[in-house]
Amino acid sequence: MQDSRDKTAVDAEGRSRLEAIGFMIAAVVLFSALDATAKYLVTREGLPVVQVVWARFVVQFSGLLLMVPAFGVMSTRALFTTSKLSLQLVRSCLMVATTAFNFMAIEHLRLDQAITIVFLAPLVVALLAGPLLGEWVGRRRFIAILFGFTGVLVAVRPGFGAVHPAVVYAFAAMLAYALFMLLTRYMARYDRPLVTLFYSMFVGTFAGAPIAFASWQAPESALAWILLGTLGIFGGLGHWLFLHAYQRAPASSIAPFLYMQLLFMVAFGFAIFGDLPDSWTLAGAGIIVASGVYLIHREREAARGRR
Repeated sequence: MQDSRDKTAVDAEGRSRLEAIGFMIAAVVLFSALDATAKYLVTREGLPVVQVVWARFVVQFSGLLLMVPAFGVMSTRALFTTSKLSLQLVRSCLMVATTAFNFMAIEHLRLDQAITIVFLAPLVVALLAGPLLGEWVGRRRFIAILFGFTGVLVAVRPGFGAVHPAVVYAFAAMLAYALFMLLTRYMARYDRPLVTLFYSMFVGTFAGAPIAFASWQAPESALAWILLGTLGIFGGLGHWLFLHAYQRAPASSIAPFLYMQLLFMVAFGFAIFGDLPDSWTLAGAGIIVASGVYLIHREREAARGRR
């Protein structure tokens, strides 16, 4: 009888982990579609970046405001209830900055180039978690982080060719995203995930509205209007799947699948824009991904040692 219960528990854990992996892969597909759509609207439809950024937030904010109370998940009042208002506002501004800098970068860079630089964010998080959160990395993980940074040098090749100035935007997006993730980890101790997600959309919608209206340019095609609407859907559904993935399995089991986003970025880049990554970008991305996966492995080993 005990063996039967143990087998049932193992089977349930296995199904939960497979569901989590499926959610994570679906999330990165949607995030890739978000970036590809934003690049299309800016480069092919000629819309201002700030307008595209604002559309991404206002659609998702409206959806959360309507759907979360409607499905009985939380009340509207509960969405605004936080024990760390100032930190929520700072984190939300970092989310807006991440989106804005990322969209500014992909206006000029290939999708695979931009995501390669953004992949540095988990390494920066591991590096900064010590002084900011007291979560210090060991010697091996520190070496892995330094190894990952060499991957960006390989991908960008400063001094060996024409480096587009937009890489600065990509690095700014990566740094803002790293700080955003650190604050997200900290805020998880105090507020529910939906509250944290809601504040990001709230700040992005209302802080960005004056700038978006000042530079507003009416889309000339029905397709552009539709794509503007899908930005919030891709972002909102992607984050919902992302959160549920982490609820169903340990982070160490599903985090490596984040790096599948490179494959989807390449696919979207080729299908829509005819772009293909060069060998240097692929080599640099490979170094960064290997470093990230190793860090995840070391965190898993450290967690086992604490048990």
